Amino acid sequence: MDEDTRKIPADSALPGWLSSLPDSWRPYAMLARWDRPVGIWLLYLPCIIGLAFQRLASGVYIADIAWVLLFLIGATAMRGAGCTWNDITDRDIDGSVSRTAQRPLPSGAVTLRQAYMFLAAQLLVGLIVWICLPLDAKIVALLSIPLVGAYPFMKRVTWWPQAWLGMTFNWGVLVGAATASIITPQVIVLYVGLILWTIAYDTIYALQDREDDALIGVRSTARLFGKRAVLISFCFHMGSAALIALAASLNGAGRVGAATALAFLIHGIWQTARLKSTQERAALAVFKSNVWAGAIIAIGFAFSAMLPESKPKSLFAHHEIVPEGPSSEMKLPFGLELKRHVHSPADKGETWFASDTIRALKREGVIPPDEVAPDSDE
Repeated sequence: MDEDTRKIPADSALPGWLSSLPDSWRPYAMLARWDRPVGIWLLYLPCIIGLAFQRLASGVYIADIAWVLLFLIGATAMRGAGCTWNDITDRDIDGSVSRTAQRPLPSGAVTLRQAYMFLAAQLLVGLIVWICLPLDAKIVALLSIPLVGAYPFMKRVTWWPQAWLGMTFNWGVLVGAATASIITPQVIVLYVGLILWTIAYDTIYALQDREDDALIGVRSTARLFGKRAVLISFCFHMGSAALIALAASLNGAGRVGAATALAFLIHGIWQTARLKSTQERAALAVFKSNVWAGAIIAIGFAFSAMLPESKPKSLFAHHEIVPEGPSSEMKLPFGLELKRHVHSPADKGETWFASDTIRALKREGVIPPDEVAPDSDE
């Protein structure tokens, strides 16, 4: 094994691409995790989900293509910045964990000063994307900064760093919704549902490091749940599917929304079955498969937004509705018509008078003139 090969992490998703980079670029690609695009997808998909979710009522627009591309650039930059910041704060811990000991900072491939400069460059790209967002989305995006900054420290103070990661990674749902229109209660329900999903998949990811985490005192839900980690993770996935279905129903996604939530739940069942059958050895592969779980939601909502709104069907005839407006007529059988009487501004509402019907019947000769009572309006 040559020296270049030894520099490539064993768990890199794109080892061939990483080894093809110039030696001076490779540590920075590793620092930003560009060779592990799963994290980019898991940060990017909530933005698309939020945008598509708020397009359920209005349908999609050509301009949404620009937002989709902009979100991708922003997710790549901000995920890389988050990973760089995480490595800066965890450089001592990473050196004590076998899976992370060869990361650029603990291995010495990048100095602390170089890591900070690279962090600043990625944040600059994120700033450019932020400038292009609508005002409401700008404000929402800024509110995520405390979540991003505090995340690396959560594993030291709580057993639930996965919940904090869920709030951070899925903030894109709120940004996407604010880009499309406004943040509604339905969006909040969806956001909470995706937080539960993140707790599920990041618990699965943390199964790989349970032994090392126990030795160095790092907390996680994988350690907290113990032998029941896989089962409890699936419970969070079920809760996520239920909230996604509820949000879709409240926002008018219809049958497509229900089918989307069901497909998402089926994917969770498959994840649990695979983890059980492999004795958790497939934890990394199952974690990566959550890109498809997120894609199910994004595609389902986007498809629902593009479908024309179906008209309700009934076996029974609907009631005749009196037309609204300043003046109108109602057609009657046999060519008769009834004019609506409009009250003075002091009156409330508008009324159909029987005298109008009597006049119409008198005009057509159905009722003789001498049978008509004096009209109170004349």
